[in-house]
Amino acid sequence: MRIFISTGEVSGDLQGSLLVTALQRQALAAGLEIEIVALGGDKMAAAGANLLANTSGIGSFGLLEALPFVLPTLQIQRRAIAYLKQNPPDLVVLIDYMGPNLGIGNSIRRYFPKIPIVYYIAPQVWVSSINLGNTSRIANVSDKLLAIFPEETRYFKERGVNVTWVGHPLVDRMENFPSRDAARAKLGIEDDAIAVALLPASRHQELKYLLPVMFEAAQEIQAKLPLVHFWIPLSLEIYREKIEKEIQRYCLRATVVSSQQQEVLAAADLAITKCGTVNLELALLNVPQVVLYRLNPFTYWVGRKILKISFPFASPVNLMVMKQIVPEFIQEQATKENIVQTAVEFLLNKERKQEIQGDYQQMQQCIGELGVCDRAAQEILQMLPNF
Repeated sequence: MRIFISTGEVSGDLQGSLLVTALQRQALAAGLEIEIVALGGDKMAAAGANLLANTSGIGSFGLLEALPFVLPTLQIQRRAIAYLKQNPPDLVVLIDYMGPNLGIGNSIRRYFPKIPIVYYIAPQVWVSSINLGNTSRIANVSDKLLAIFPEETRYFKERGVNVTWVGHPLVDRMENFPSRDAARAKLGIEDDAIAVALLPASRHQELKYLLPVMFEAAQEIQAKLPLVHFWIPLSLEIYREKIEKEIQRYCLRATVVSSQQQEVLAAADLAITKCGTVNLELALLNVPQVVLYRLNPFTYWVGRKILKISFPFASPVNLMVMKQIVPEFIQEQATKENIVQTAVEFLLNKERKQEIQGDYQQMQQCIGELGVCDRAAQEILQMLPNF
């Protein structure tokens, strides 16, 4: 049985790889032979998917930000549709990546209306104020939707979508993380050293808009706290040269590492991070964090003033319980002063650190039990014809 999985960007590649592994495990248990072809990244390929194209480096968020990636995304999308027309899968799984995935899903609907389509980790249309059109498009293309947030489940269920809550897949991933002591020993971090993780980018645009203010804040934190050392795990190796140049420019005591993100997160006393999936990993590790995000000012202005887009929270940690647990600084609030003040408070104020860790405990009760990926895989395999 052939399963086609489509996703993009670094986080989608991670979630896709976890799903590929679980699908293979569950298929083996059921005595089913499957082949997985995919749009994804290196992690999915390593897990055993046959990649039609690598999409982990062409992700973007925003209007102007997306322009450089429109043509390569369309080319990949057309190549995938052409392949699928020649080699029809038995089932399609879409992971996030709304624009390209809706295009692929609609093509499958048109050419092969009987092929089941499962949307796993749907785009977060349930968060924003103006996404009713996209909600309908997702509902129309999906035979089944597997939700990872409790509020997401409620939202789609109220709109008549066939939705099942499976929990968040990062719960499973956390089993592989090292302990804090083991991580610090592996990285060579002394007991009295203050380790701060800096996580500026998984997309090209984030290097431009987030890295400068993040490094300005790090520079000031370093001046205030002589024992601090910054750790920067690369999401993509192609970012190394740019980040290392900026480290020198800001004179930071910092180490850039590849393939050691788990160790860096587990070892950290604090993280200053872009908004994204990594926020949940930090919360599950009980690491205090300061979250920021910036877009092109024009994109943000159009979204706020013209399209009237609003959203209660940006970080998935806060979205999990629909209340503010981690401090978020978005756009004009993402200033050096705000980041430094909040970061230093977490590092020096024991009560503030205990407060956020207590809130993390509440969030962890809403995120689901171990076995998320296997539950998702079982739901997906049950959609196969004659399963």
